[in-house]
Amino acid sequence: MSSHALLVLFGSQTGSAQDTAERIGRQAQRRHMRVRLEALDSYNVANLISESLVVFVCATTGQGDPPDNMKKFWRFLFRKSLPADSLCRLDCAVLGLGDSSYPKFNFVAKKLHKRLLLLGANMLLPVGLADDQHDLGPDGVIDPWLISFWQKTLSLYPPPAGLAPLREEEKLPPRYVFHFLDEVTDKQTEHLQTPPTPLQPFPARVVFNQRVTHPSHFQDVRHIELDITGSNIQYSAGDVVMMRPCNAAEDVEQFCQLLKLDPERYFTLTPTDSIPARLPQPCSVRFLVEQFLDISAVPRRSFFEVLATFASNELERDKLLEFSSAQGQDALHSYCNRPRRTALEVLADFPHTTVELSIDYLLDLFPEIQPRSFSIASSLLQHPNRIQILVAVVKYKSMLFKPRKGLCSSWLASLDPSTGNVYVPLWVKKGSLSFPQDPDTPVIMVGPGTGVAPFRSAIQERAAQGKMANVLFFGCRSESKDFYCRSEWEEKVQAGQMILVTAFSRDQVRHFNMIHLQEEKIYVQHRVKEQSKLLWDLIAKKNAFFYIAGSAKQMPASVCDALKEVFQKEGGMSENQAQEMLDAMEKAKRFQSETWS
Repeated sequence: MSSHALLVLFGSQTGSAQDTAERIGRQAQRRHMRVRLEALDSYNVANLISESLVVFVCATTGQGDPPDNMKKFWRFLFRKSLPADSLCRLDCAVLGLGDSSYPKFNFVAKKLHKRLLLLGANMLLPVGLADDQHDLGPDGVIDPWLISFWQKTLSLYPPPAGLAPLREEEKLPPRYVFHFLDEVTDKQTEHLQTPPTPLQPFPARVVFNQRVTHPSHFQDVRHIELDITGSNIQYSAGDVVMMRPCNAAEDVEQFCQLLKLDPERYFTLTPTDSIPARLPQPCSVRFLVEQFLDISAVPRRSFFEVLATFASNELERDKLLEFSSAQGQDALHSYCNRPRRTALEVLADFPHTTVELSIDYLLDLFPEIQPRSFSIASSLLQHPNRIQILVAVVKYKSMLFKPRKGLCSSWLASLDPSTGNVYVPLWVKKGSLSFPQDPDTPVIMVGPGTGVAPFRSAIQERAAQGKMANVLFFGCRSESKDFYCRSEWEEKVQAGQMILVTAFSRDQVRHFNMIHLQEEKIYVQHRVKEQSKLLWDLIAKKNAFFYIAGSAKQMPASVCDALKEVFQKEGGMSENQAQEMLDAMEKAKRFQSETWS
């Protein structure tokens, strides 16, 4: 083993950056280099001045924000009091994971790279900007970046003489060793406790779980209410509720059958570093598989890298090595990503390898189930001790026989309070939307579909505070099928607490043009243009705030274009001036958006 040590620090929101960091860690081990992996906020950042070699792997979230497990590090690193040569002994590199369909593409990685340079660090190579939109996905950038990184690193930190790197198909030692117990006396450790944090969420009882779309509508959307009495949870409009879903009972059963595991057996772990904080000790196989291992996600390339090391069947080994190679990414995409094949289904497809899989490697093979976030759709001022959410249940067909299902939305939809008490372990965090305190400042909200959730919270809160200048643009397919919260909006309009503008995209009358029959679909952006006089008056004369929430596909950009057209038409502006006005609003937090893919 080399005397040199590599530190890999990651900031990860959905698990992708952590997965990439773990991949770099395995590559270091294969090159006989000592390696440590840590989330940025778990690392004592004051020690950075004494490190010699560090790779930072970081995602960008929301509107150019650092991930949750990087925020403390971020604040420390941008202190003005840090001397300019603080990191002059540090060799490092930054790899960013982002999506170029968002305006602040890889903003965190770019900013971190610049800040490290300002603090005197020696950057081994240019910042890597991996992109979900790349033809080969993020690996289209990560693969060549890592080749350059290792060439540079091994020239500065050569491995011990005569030691060749381990081949990809050779097993690395597992991070954990399982010790099964014959009997367990203390089984109470798995119960969820308060106060609500990611490690100790609050078990909120499901009060109701109602479908709010018409039975004939293709999309099942749920309005769910959760009881948070005794949790000490406080929230305001724009905040989000976080929860970790459970795997479906039939998936847990199939997984245990494939790996010949008894779900009722208990085990303890011997770690090479530290035990995952969410796993109780002792822990049951059922808890591990149901609540921790992400067995129903589409597996990443790293899954195939680890699985290939167990394959003795030649056909299966060749296929697994192809899927884990740079050249095999098109084939992997066709096999896994396009049909949304799950990790559990992959295990079933490779039966010879699955049988040989050692349980010690389960935590190397499967990532932890990541928390999901939902915009809170209620206000404590109208619904004390309650959190309400709107959930679109994800279910669709792919080329595979079994329909694809979203893990969290399907789990939530299955929770039926009429069968007895059912609970959702949750915690709350600040969202990216914030609303003005001044009671006279108008608020304009564009929230089609479930994007209306944070605005329902805002309207309830503002109405209870006597803030009546609320304008909501709501869009859906059909007035009779997916018009969420209709009676509530009508009551609030009657009470003078809001103005409602609707767009029902599939309710238009077919009209005949010279070529063929077609439907004229009306979306929220069309209504924004129609309401140009009202919007200009509110924005230009009354300093209104403007918000967008919903799907990140075409809608946000279309609404922005419509708003700029309003500025041009009513304000007599050029295209550039309209863009400058929108930019100025965004800088002043008078224009905010929260979108998701």
